[in-house]
Amino acid sequence: MSAAQLYTKYTRVWIPDPDEVWRSAEIIKDYKEGDKSLHLKLEDETLYEYPIDLQGNELPFLRNPDILVGENDLTALSYLHEPAVLHNLKVRFLESNHIYTYCGIVLVAINPYEQLPIYEQDVIYAYSGQNMGDMDPHIFAVAEEAYKQMARDEKNQSIIVSGESGAGKTVSAKYAMRFFATVGGSASETNIEAKVLASSPIMEAIGNAKTTRNDNSSRFGKYIQIGFDKRYHIIGANMRTYLLEKSRVVFQAEDERNYHIFYQLCASASLPEFKELGLTCAEDFFYTSQGGDTSIEGVDDADDFEKTRHAFTLLGVKESHQTTIFRIIAAILHLGNLEIQGERDGDACSVSSEDEHLNNFCGLLGVEHSQMQHWLCHRKLITTAETYVKNMSVQQVVNARNALAKHIYAQLFNWIVQHINKALHTTVKQHSFIGVLDIYGFETFEVNSFEQFCINYANEKLQQQFNSHVFKLEQEEYMKEGIPWTLIDFYDNQPCIDLIEAKLGILDLLDEECKVPKGTDQNWAQKLYDRHASSQHFQKPRMSNTSFIVLHFADKVEYQSEGFLEKNRDTVYEEQINILKASKYQMVADLFQDEKDAAPTTSVGKGTSKISVRSARPVIKAANKEHKKTVGHQFRNSLHLLMETLNATTPHYVRCIKPNDEKLPFKFDPKRAVQQLRACGVLETIRISAAGFPSRWSYHDFFNRYRVLMKKRDLSKNDKKQICQTLLEDLIKDPDKFQFGRTKIFFRAGQVAYLEKLRADKFRAATIMIQKTVRGWLQRVKYKRLRRAAIVVQRYTRGHLARRLAEHLRRTRAAIVFQKQYRMLRILRAFQRVRNATVTIQAFARGMFVRRIYRKILAEHKAIILQKYARGWLARTRFRRVRGATIVLQCYYRRMKARQELKALKIEARSAQHLKKLNIGMENKVVQLQRKIDEQNKEYKLLNEQLSTLASAHSSEVEKLKKELVQYQQGHRGDGNQLVSLQEEMEHLRLELEKALGERKVVEDSYVKEKDLLRKRISDLEEENALLKQEKEELNSRILCQSQDEFARNTVEENIQMKKELEEERSRYQNLVKEYSRLEQRYDNLRDEMTIIKQAPGHRRNPSNQSSLESDSNYPSISTSEIGDTEDVIQQVEEVGMEKAAMDMTLFLKLQKRVRELEQERKKLQTHLEKKEQESKKSQVIETKTEATSDHEDFAYNSLKRQELESENKKLKNELNELRKAIADRATQNNSSNDIQDGYNLLLNQLKSANEELEVRKEEVLILRTQIMKAAQQKETGKNMVIERENITTDASWPNSNKHIDQEDAIEAYQGMCETNRKTEDWGYLNEDGELGLAYQGLKQVARLLEAQLQDQRREHEEEVEALKNEVDAMKEELEKQQQAFLQTLQLSPEAQVEFGLQQEITRLTNENLDLKEVLEKLEKNEKKLKKQLKIYMKKVQDFEASQATVPAERRQHERNMQVAVQRKEKDFQGMLEYYKEDEPLLIRNLITDLKPQTVSATVPCLPAYILYMCIRHADYINDDQKVHSLLTSTINGIKKVLKKHNDDFQMTSFWLANTCRLLHCLKQYSGDAGFMTQNTPKQNEHCLKNFDLTEYRQVLSHLSIQIYQQLIKIAEGILQPMIVSAVLENESIQGLSGVKPMGYRNRSSSMADGDSSYSLDAIIRQLNMFHSVMCDQGLDPEIVQQVFKQLFYMINAVALNNLLLRKDVCSWSTGMQLRFNISQLEEWLRGKNLQQSGAAQMLEPLIQAAQLLQLKKKTSEDAEAICSLCTSLTTQQIVKILNLYTPVNEFEERVTVAFIRDIQTHLQERNDPPQLLLDFKHMFPVLFPFNPSSITMDSIHLPASLHLEFLNKV
Repeated sequence: MSAAQLYTKYTRVWIPDPDEVWRSAEIIKDYKEGDKSLHLKLEDETLYEYPIDLQGNELPFLRNPDILVGENDLTALSYLHEPAVLHNLKVRFLESNHIYTYCGIVLVAINPYEQLPIYEQDVIYAYSGQNMGDMDPHIFAVAEEAYKQMARDEKNQSIIVSGESGAGKTVSAKYAMRFFATVGGSASETNIEAKVLASSPIMEAIGNAKTTRNDNSSRFGKYIQIGFDKRYHIIGANMRTYLLEKSRVVFQAEDERNYHIFYQLCASASLPEFKELGLTCAEDFFYTSQGGDTSIEGVDDADDFEKTRHAFTLLGVKESHQTTIFRIIAAILHLGNLEIQGERDGDACSVSSEDEHLNNFCGLLGVEHSQMQHWLCHRKLITTAETYVKNMSVQQVVNARNALAKHIYAQLFNWIVQHINKALHTTVKQHSFIGVLDIYGFETFEVNSFEQFCINYANEKLQQQFNSHVFKLEQEEYMKEGIPWTLIDFYDNQPCIDLIEAKLGILDLLDEECKVPKGTDQNWAQKLYDRHASSQHFQKPRMSNTSFIVLHFADKVEYQSEGFLEKNRDTVYEEQINILKASKYQMVADLFQDEKDAAPTTSVGKGTSKISVRSARPVIKAANKEHKKTVGHQFRNSLHLLMETLNATTPHYVRCIKPNDEKLPFKFDPKRAVQQLRACGVLETIRISAAGFPSRWSYHDFFNRYRVLMKKRDLSKNDKKQICQTLLEDLIKDPDKFQFGRTKIFFRAGQVAYLEKLRADKFRAATIMIQKTVRGWLQRVKYKRLRRAAIVVQRYTRGHLARRLAEHLRRTRAAIVFQKQYRMLRILRAFQRVRNATVTIQAFARGMFVRRIYRKILAEHKAIILQKYARGWLARTRFRRVRGATIVLQCYYRRMKARQELKALKIEARSAQHLKKLNIGMENKVVQLQRKIDEQNKEYKLLNEQLSTLASAHSSEVEKLKKELVQYQQGHRGDGNQLVSLQEEMEHLRLELEKALGERKVVEDSYVKEKDLLRKRISDLEEENALLKQEKEELNSRILCQSQDEFARNTVEENIQMKKELEEERSRYQNLVKEYSRLEQRYDNLRDEMTIIKQAPGHRRNPSNQSSLESDSNYPSISTSEIGDTEDVIQQVEEVGMEKAAMDMTLFLKLQKRVRELEQERKKLQTHLEKKEQESKKSQVIETKTEATSDHEDFAYNSLKRQELESENKKLKNELNELRKAIADRATQNNSSNDIQDGYNLLLNQLKSANEELEVRKEEVLILRTQIMKAAQQKETGKNMVIERENITTDASWPNSNKHIDQEDAIEAYQGMCETNRKTEDWGYLNEDGELGLAYQGLKQVARLLEAQLQDQRREHEEEVEALKNEVDAMKEELEKQQQAFLQTLQLSPEAQVEFGLQQEITRLTNENLDLKEVLEKLEKNEKKLKKQLKIYMKKVQDFEASQATVPAERRQHERNMQVAVQRKEKDFQGMLEYYKEDEPLLIRNLITDLKPQTVSATVPCLPAYILYMCIRHADYINDDQKVHSLLTSTINGIKKVLKKHNDDFQMTSFWLANTCRLLHCLKQYSGDAGFMTQNTPKQNEHCLKNFDLTEYRQVLSHLSIQIYQQLIKIAEGILQPMIVSAVLENESIQGLSGVKPMGYRNRSSSMADGDSSYSLDAIIRQLNMFHSVMCDQGLDPEIVQQVFKQLFYMINAVALNNLLLRKDVCSWSTGMQLRFNISQLEEWLRGKNLQQSGAAQMLEPLIQAAQLLQLKKKTSEDAEAICSLCTSLTTQQIVKILNLYTPVNEFEERVTVAFIRDIQTHLQERNDPPQLLLDFKHMFPVLFPFNPSSITMDSIHLPASLHLEFLNKV
């Protein structure tokens, strides 16, 4: 494109400006070739003619479109030049407050001089794992890129941080190291990352100082290598330092300070441990007071000194070494204060021996006082012949003293660095490292000396490396995309480097001059002029013969040669060093010992990634001056070593910019910024990029952005690449302006701006067309509206005239009508008078005639009625007489016919043929029935014989056993006597118990009588209570109006505060549980490692004998099973087989009988269920009426009742334990009389305690009654009416409630309520002493307890009545069946009656037979049990003598187990599972360790929990505490083992969370506590634990549940987190809504290639569906499921919002629309899963408000108020950050102005928002496990065979 096409009207350009460097202007006239000037209009509307050089044809720089301004990457700008870069940085820094900007591979960091909240731990986690171009520019993004490339490419990395003093280099390096310490924390306990960070305060103290440009300027360069192992955890570090500014120790310029450590030590001089240092304030010492002010505003030197000491301790520096370090520093200060006294001749001087500072110096360093005093003022000259001692002048002594002070500090600095490296060193093999180089930037001052020369030399080397690296990256990019490579000319500063370091260069000539005995700075300068006068990078100043100019890459710098030789030599006299070597302090002497020179640098091969690291500042060898290396030589060697290290790594560049010299926050000085941009190489990067193809677009993004420029026929093609090529060939005629790569399109500088211009023109044309059409339409609408208005006006005007004419005509016509009507009315009235008179006369005459005719007709009608009745009576009498005669005749005739027929029937009945017909076939049936009866009789006889034989055998067997017992008793009479005595004792004890029961009945009767009396008293008290209530309600109604609002507000605030405190306490508690689980996990890991270390190599076999022992059992016999146990019978039928079952008819009859019984039970249950439903409906109706008033009362009453029941339960348990102990002791004692006496005494004590309790209750009732009477008397006086208003909440009585409340929560709530009532309420006391309130409260408690007892009795009575009703119903059903059978038999024929009777008889006999068989089997079972008992007794008798030595506890345990075995008499399954102790590992393995959730997916949810509880219940049933402890411990450890093994399996974790919670609920539900049993059925109450209180294990299971829940959340978050940003923020749910903007270097990856890693919102919803289905299928409590999704939605909100706050490319209107749509999809999903009450939707509120904020209008103050009122869930910083990040996608959108953001900030000043910017996405809400009882009974659970639990026996 030609200049005429680009420089057209309205195009904006940049022109130079002396103040602002560059200034924007707009072309007001098109430019034509040959014009000498360009007509411009400046921003202040002034006109300006810009002259154009026709020869050079240098036109001004073009300005980028506004849409590109403020980009994250400077290379994304279309026009790449200095003004564009400067303007972009200025806009980002001032308007958006963004201090970081990318420039290709360089991160430009501008010092804000203000602490920003963008470096917290949350920001580190937000940048961790992200691609560099995905987030906003940040130092953490560069650090993450280095860390990621190290892990991905396995290559060492370097981060090069440079900039001038005060630009923020040290802070940037510190933040980078903090990122590595956080992300790559060490895997061991060495805390190496803490040590790396701890080195910073030490190095700042000894190497940083205040300068005119920076309060904390680093006066040395350092390169820190952070080492990582193969897992990329930090294992160590190493530090190298460069060119410490030693001259600062002895000299400081105005407003500058010495190194911080001097001032820190002086500020802490008053500490006891530093008294011997002899220090005072810093103003008293020469070395610390030359700069003037010794303090820094906002810095506490004493506090910093404590941090420095702490860092020394953390790095392992001994206390003795620390003391020596501080002694050396103090000695340097004293050395500076020496008073040097000159002699008269001036050639000699001396130091007084009484000088206090000299004494302190020698004492602190431990050197001889006289020698140091002598050699400070003398020097030794050595010649070939002899040695001379020469005096020195005062100036020479001062120089020598300063040189000694500098040397001591330098040696101390090197020693500290070496010890830091030792502390950071590790013995673990280093796999890779990341180096952080914090080095001085390019410096130029008014007076530049040797230090500035070395600094600028180092920057020349770094710039050369930077240029080559940028050039190499560009070349690689072109080669990868297949773009033809043409050599780009870039600035190469090798000639300047050669000038400095080549042979006979500046440094060589300097070293050579230093070797000359009488070399001077002037001679060295003259040699430079002679040698390098012809060099293009060297110049001689015109006005000076001692200065020289070097043309560096950044600027020309003039150096003064004065002092170069002295600083290069760094001369210290040998005699002074020898004195220090002889110090009595070992550390001081070690500082100055001679060391060999370091080995030469080893070259780095291509295959190695390790760099040999050595000290960059070797210790100076002071003895031999000829072999001593100069400072310049040392610096050149260390710089070469640094460059080798950097070249062997992948570099990352951070360029720090100082925005102003005044250190003011967010002030931008363009002149200073441009100087630094030129000096740090940013503009060189821009120039290299602009020389090639700086703008790069992927085909996909280019197609989406510029599809508006394409033709319709091109858009129909499928190949986007071909479409883009066609478009560019049509739009840009010069083919050199663009190139097509494999995945991207490359553009020359300015081409994207040209395309943007074409796109804007196309949009502008379209906009004009739309505006033209809309304006025409608006004009047409306006014309039509005016035309319609004119027509309407005309219509109404004409109507008005017509109506006026019509009104006149109507009035005229009305007058005529009025006249007509009036005349007519006058004549009509005269006529009507005459007519009315005539009508009246006629009416009276006609009435008279009509009345006469009526009277005549009435008389005739009455005569007719009399005739009608008379004729009817005569006709009816005649009819009755005829009918009676006819009936008599018919009766006589019918009687005659019946008698004739009866005679014929009698004759027929006497005949034989009729009898034969009836008896046909009866004979055969009778014979058959007779046979059946005979067979039944035979079977009956056989069964009787069998029974008799069995009975005889049983009796004979019993007799034999008795004989054996007698014989045995004869042999062991002593033991027999004991058994007999025991039996007698048992009989005696039974009698005593019967007596006790009788006495108990008497006591119960008396108790009933007392209760009746109490009821009467209670009724009286209730009447009085009602009166009190009425009065109290009247008072409450008066007080309520005054205090209700205030009281409600206070209670609400207290409740909210209590909830907050409860949530905080719960979160702290769960964090402790989480920390405990983490430590426990760590302990397990260490234990595993120890076992692995200790374990010998080989293979261990698991024991397998357990499973083999149980596989040899035979099938059980069906005949021995219990009759009626249907499940066992069916299982035995399945085991034996259907053939054997079919042969046994009795089994079939048993099943048939069982089916009938089950049918009856089903009917009973159905009727019971219907009754319960009716009752529940009634109760629901009642509850809905009284729910609002009785919740608080029910809760308080239940809490009181529960406490009462708990006390009763504890008493009963204690009594039961005492009885058990007494019985167990009785079994072990020999004296029977003592046992009886003890048991009797125990019963008497219990009765006495019961009587005492009744007496106490009576006394309490009497006391309460007296108190109530006194209160009633006081009430009549009516004096105390002050504190009645607090009684509002407790004025109603508390009826009984069946609502279940968790016991622990209820007790806590009740205690809290009582406590608050004590504080804020007085229980409605009506007198000063409060007696009435106490009496009233006690009365209510007694009334409630009595009411509860009455309800219990009423409930028992109702249950008995229901049982009797059920029996009556059963009898009625049986009677109805018999009646139906009887009726059926009556209806049948005689043959069928006989057959039916036989069938009934057969069924009766079979039922009797079955009953006999049951009795027989029971007898056989009892016989077997008796045999077992007899064997046990025989064993006991045999082992009696041996068992005397055993422990009584074991004996009691054995007897207890024996008794449990005897008590198993139940026929049905009791919901208990028995197992042997040795089968416990197998149970844990099959049920926990090896169990997969799929195995029990088709069974009852949480089946393992139910099985474990049934095993626990059996252990509790047999009172085996060891078994319970072992099983619960093994269960908990097994669950932990499974979770540790499957720590990333969501399904397994959810499965065990559900089972652990269910086991916890079972232990609560069946614990026996009344609070947990309110929803239990009577059957479930039978399954409660009897012996053990497992509260502690419930607490352990609760902790385990919390750990599992946290692991579940961690797994779910790990799955969801990678999806969130892509699915919620980046996914285009609404196609074509979002626009695409030009991307820079960081975002040059193709969107096509990255498509695989993107997720859609459907992927998140599918994942959430999977989570929900898994948790629901596995029976997890709905409350826990809700909490899980609340936590996950909080994480979705936090991650998405954090990413939004750190990304400028997603803060646009279109993204807000996409985001709102995606959130609505998530809310819809919550509604579909009925999770609205979980609080998950509220977690998305900040994200919703962020989306709305992106869509809202942002112009006026009303918009600001709307934003502030809407965004209540966002903090002030978040709102401002989003507004700063808001970026228009199209040029038609407007940016948010700075004034609007300031307006927002003023509106939000009143908010007390937290300072943090990002949300803590790792925050976890405390979890609650509400009690959720199960409706499943234990006896209904079936054990599937797939679990392989055959060793469990049902009890």
